[in-house]
Amino acid sequence: MGRPAVTETNPELLQARLDKLRQLQALGIDPWGGRFDNTQPIAEIRRLPADYFREDQPGPTVRAAGRVLRYRSAGRLLFLELWDQTGRIQLMIRVNKVSETEWKVAQLIDLGDIIGVDGELGKTKTDELTIQVTRLTYLTKSLEPHPKDVFGLEDIEYRLRHRYLDMIYTPDTLRRAQQRVTIIRTIRSYLDRLGYMEVETPTLQAVAGGAAARPFITHHNALNIDLYLRIALELHLKRLLVGGLEKIYEIGRVFRNEGISPRHNPEFTMLELYHAYSDYRGMMDLTEGLILACVDALYPTRIIPYGDKTLDLTPPWKRVSYAELFREYVGCDMADEVKVAAAARAEGIDTTGKEHAVLVHELFEDVVEEKLVGPVFVYDYPAPLCPLTKRKRDNPAIAERFELYIHGMELANAYTELNDPITQEETFSKQLAGLSEEESMARMDRDFIRALRFGMPPAGGLGIGIDRLVMLLTNTPTIRDVILFPLLRPEGAPPGR
Repeated sequence: MGRPAVTETNPELLQARLDKLRQLQALGIDPWGGRFDNTQPIAEIRRLPADYFREDQPGPTVRAAGRVLRYRSAGRLLFLELWDQTGRIQLMIRVNKVSETEWKVAQLIDLGDIIGVDGELGKTKTDELTIQVTRLTYLTKSLEPHPKDVFGLEDIEYRLRHRYLDMIYTPDTLRRAQQRVTIIRTIRSYLDRLGYMEVETPTLQAVAGGAAARPFITHHNALNIDLYLRIALELHLKRLLVGGLEKIYEIGRVFRNEGISPRHNPEFTMLELYHAYSDYRGMMDLTEGLILACVDALYPTRIIPYGDKTLDLTPPWKRVSYAELFREYVGCDMADEVKVAAAARAEGIDTTGKEHAVLVHELFEDVVEEKLVGPVFVYDYPAPLCPLTKRKRDNPAIAERFELYIHGMELANAYTELNDPITQEETFSKQLAGLSEEESMARMDRDFIRALRFGMPPAGGLGIGIDRLVMLLTNTPTIRDVILFPLLRPEGAPPGR
């Protein structure tokens, strides 16, 4: 059970804050503030030169705004801690340094209130960098009591349901949010420099295609039709290849009506890109360079922390075929139907009614994936598993596809894209025995087939799960901690099936 809201258990604290709100209004102060220009980030203020406070030698004049996280009264002197997204700094308010009204206002400050200050930067006798306030501006009254423990919230569910508090009081949450922004900016900058064009495609789609997943269904009243929240970006981006855009990408939200786990959230962010006249090996080179650019944006070295270990991302990254890994860890050739079935049964996999390719991949997922510390590009997948992928010319049983694994987690998926409309229609029509409908890509998007018939150039395509990439690069074990607002069961609702 999550911790109840603070006001449910402490109504007297809420009342005390409402009383202070009225006292502020009685002083002629707007408790909701207004424009407060020319503030300096606290991190920048902390870098300014400052010496001990002296009457004959004032320190630098600064202006800051932020939230009050600590408050201590020492008679005619108040000490506060001010926080903004860049850091914290101590404030000192003396009764003789501010106006009479401002001193009264200072007595009405609660933890969590937002204030603006002008003052002199210096150091106290205890060597604490401090702003001595000469002007106090009230910006927002916090009516809800804030957590007393400024070093973090202990209850995980409470943190997730109150992400706004989590960001204030859990430094790692804010750090991850800022690093996520850096990663996405780096991706855009890297692709823009290579000549890719960022585009947008529909979130509401008539056919849920481009991936094997169960979609969310909604209804459009004016057209009186059911629509799907997209499960992938792929098919509309490929239409743009047909239209003549040769290097394109999209960073967008996709939605899959499936379970929640440390690596899965029903709503997540994908990067998908397509490059005309490239192939899956070109996508390997691009993927390695793109992720290393993100590493370089966050770390001074390419050996980064991951859990209680380190991860060496120094290039070149290993490239090994799916078949080779299957032989190494499962112990048989993936084309040997008898031995594959026996290995599946030995692993406790139900083989009833399942096609050979399905058993091969279930074995790969159960036996091989966890051993892929990586980074390693696993390439050349069984063709029946890849209906949107071009087959190898010398072996049509194999598809030109790779997945990138790092620490047992799939981070990227790429193809030499299938641009043959006849073969594409055939693969869309086939559902592998042993796969449920939502696990199959056997959904016929006839307009996409029609687009292919007008001619799509040979191309390489790549998809990267942004949330998983952020998990890896911020040393975060669960996906919910890199998504600002992960999906949660409604508060007080019973567990689902």
